[in-house]
Amino acid sequence: MDTRISAPMALAPARRHGLRWAPWIFHFASPMRLHALAGRLVGPLRALAALLLLPGLWLGFVASPADAVQGEGYRLIYLHVPAAWMSMFVYALMALWGGVGLVWNTRSSFMMAHALAPSGALMALLSLVTGAFWGQPMWGTWWVWDARLGSSLLLFFLYLGYLALLQAHEGRERADRACAVLALLGVLTLPVICASVRWWNTVHQGATIAPGKAAMAPSMLAALLLMCAAAWAWTAASAFARVRLIIAERQAQARWLQAEQDAAGEHA
Repeated sequence: MDTRISAPMALAPARRHGLRWAPWIFHFASPMRLHALAGRLVGPLRALAALLLLPGLWLGFVASPADAVQGEGYRLIYLHVPAAWMSMFVYALMALWGGVGLVWNTRSSFMMAHALAPSGALMALLSLVTGAFWGQPMWGTWWVWDARLGSSLLLFFLYLGYLALLQAHEGRERADRACAVLALLGVLTLPVICASVRWWNTVHQGATIAPGKAAMAPSMLAALLLMCAAAWAWTAASAFARVRLIIAERQAQARWLQAEQDAAGEHA
């Protein structure tokens, strides 16, 4: 029997602790409401990702000038940087949702963390692969045991460990909690990745974009920001589509889901 709580039960302890935002945040603790919200957002987010991706690709790979030092090879930045940023952002979100699930015992929080994990793993892998192709002409090798590269590889392994742990436990409640703990422990890797080029003498170049400055031409910056926004929209759309599948699997016997499926069948 699943003993975890849904929205109305989660609100009580939150209100006792004076959390005024609780009614809003826990509104979507109900799998039914999260399923409906995700269904409304998937389509617009996919369209937004396409609208951002097309001009980003054109600016980055066609319109922007070649780099003065790296030549045409620098254009991998438009894939590498968005993937690297999203791999860290997604893991932070997984830790956040896992923490919420552990504190308030909400099913939907765990399911959102699970839905994000495959997209985060893909972004981490894309970051490593594009980084290898970008670095090979500059460093003369595909890989070096550098602080930035090593910590990014560790992040990828954390994603794989999370996904493996999710499948290893037979009981869903135990798997949810074990994955949340792993996400919270692994989040300590993120500041190491971000600050590694400042803390250690690494072969990886420093930050191209920092608060208040950007060491690149305006067209390059615009392309990079468009690609980052497209990566965010695609990741969000994928996560919402995936959480609908997770909810449908876990709530297969729920009357509201069966009624929704019957209604969809009638309109097909």
